[in-house]
Amino acid sequence: MQSTVLVSSFAEIAREKEIDRDTLQVIIEDVFRAMIKKRYGADDPEAFQIVFNPDNGDYQILHVREVVEDYDLEDPVLQIEYTDAVQIDEEYDIEDEVAVQIHIEDFGRRAVQAALQTFRQRIRDIEKENIHREYSELIDEIVVGEIYQTRRREVLVLHNKTELVLPRQEQIQKDRYRKGDMLRAVVLDVDRDAGASPQVIISRTAPVFIERLFELEVPEIYDGIIEIKKIVRLPGERAKMAVLSHDDRVDPVGACVGVKGSRIHAVVRELGGENIDVVPWTDNTIDFIKRSLAPAKPIAVELNHELVPPRARVTVPADEVSMAIGRGGQNIRLASMLTGFELDVYRDIKSDEEDVDIEEFSDAIPPEIIQKLKDIGCDTAKAVLELQPSELARRTDLSEEQAQKITWLMEAEFERDPDATVDGKPLATADEDADVPSDEVASADDADVAPEAASEVEPDADPESPADDSSSEEEPLTDEPTA
Repeated sequence: MQSTVLVSSFAEIAREKEIDRDTLQVIIEDVFRAMIKKRYGADDPEAFQIVFNPDNGDYQILHVREVVEDYDLEDPVLQIEYTDAVQIDEEYDIEDEVAVQIHIEDFGRRAVQAALQTFRQRIRDIEKENIHREYSELIDEIVVGEIYQTRRREVLVLHNKTELVLPRQEQIQKDRYRKGDMLRAVVLDVDRDAGASPQVIISRTAPVFIERLFELEVPEIYDGIIEIKKIVRLPGERAKMAVLSHDDRVDPVGACVGVKGSRIHAVVRELGGENIDVVPWTDNTIDFIKRSLAPAKPIAVELNHELVPPRARVTVPADEVSMAIGRGGQNIRLASMLTGFELDVYRDIKSDEEDVDIEEFSDAIPPEIIQKLKDIGCDTAKAVLELQPSELARRTDLSEEQAQKITWLMEAEFERDPDATVDGKPLATADEDADVPSDEVASADDADVAPEAASEVEPDADPESPADDSSSEEEPLTDEPTA
């Protein structure tokens, strides 16, 4: 195989991988020097010169040796005897340099095949480095690619001939992915050692994805007039974004929402209907907590910085408790994430004359459990009925059986008054409708903000023991209420 043929093979591979000419030249020289070293045991640049012709892409390998007296040869790689030199050219004399071209065929077929393999490996290494460098610079930036394969645990996306991976945990649950569709996401990470090629991880659930989408839709954010201070998400469900304007003439919330919601709706559509609350940022912690619980309007906030994480007791009007908590606890959970405070929502008893203080049930509920209810903001009967028994059990560390008995006890109290309501709704439907209507603030599971249980259930209150039948009107917690 001639050098031109071998170099042409090298060049074709390089073109496929989009390797530039200068890099190609360096790789070819390195490959040739590896071949030289394997055959001659040395690759001294003075003894072996590689000459590149940029016009035709041809390479020449020259073996340069010094002419010495016959029988004075010390190093056959660096020297040549006079008798051998004059056979090449009669004009050579002692101490002259003799340059002899080494042909690719001189290395043998196996050496040439090894050279091709080495070249391909070098190309792969360079390609790997280029991908890692390119996408490392794109971390937290939006990329748009074409879906070319969907798998159970991931979606593969093609971007500039590079495979990007969208793992299941980085997908919005409501999204549906079809081959050939275009997909927008942010680069989350680049794993250089994932395999033959770096693995580029993209995400649609990262908070920064929302930030980049708003930068595209809101010029004031892109220009730095409005600053996004923090974003928290329950991907596919709801998000809260705190914003601050550096220009008193620009309303940060209005700018993000746009005329008739045009700007924010574009972002919501991209996120598959994920609702976004835009919250004005303030350094005043109490005011910020109040704003974060919108659309509820808290009456008072008491901070406790001694706990880790810090907690806040938030009092809201009786008819806004559900609104503050949100469907499944989404609103209060996101507000806690946004503010950094564990939030306990309490009903304003003064605004609801029908409600009953939880202490009124002390003859039926042990004091330890009453304290647990208070710790999560359930200091009244209606506050307890705001939560489903399963949610009440999870937040208080009680058994579901105990939580169900507490709920029955609260319901029994209001059944004595047929006009009693919870959040303005008849008691018969209040419990099942405790979640916020669709036009109110949507919310998610607030398990992360549920306070830990403060004490254990009294020893004789075994949640696993079967319930006893009793006909008393207000039964002890350990008994099963009658129908």
